[in-house]
Amino acid sequence: MDKHSAIIQLNTSVVKIIGDTAYDVDGNEVSYDQTEVDNLIASKQYQEDRQYPSIGEQLDMQYWDLVNGTTTWKDTIAQVKADNPKPE
Repeated sequence: MDKHSAIIQLNTSVVKIIGDTAYDVDGNEVSYDQTEVDNLIASKQYQEDRQYPSIGEQLDMQYWDLVNGTTTWKDTIAQVKADNPKPE
């Protein structure tokens, strides 16, 4: 998600953004909280980055882990979490 999309999502009265200034339909400047914008962008990026294997793939991993005494599923999930920690 880019900055402009985040600003618009956080404030539905915004219809135009020029640089860092947001405007409503009447051309009035609309204020926004930059911290909220940054947090929303980080949250969306986290959601995009932290992708787990499909449920079908995970169930298959779990089945074969039980059959073979391995930890493939646990290791895969742990790696996704380690590679993409939750934003603070």
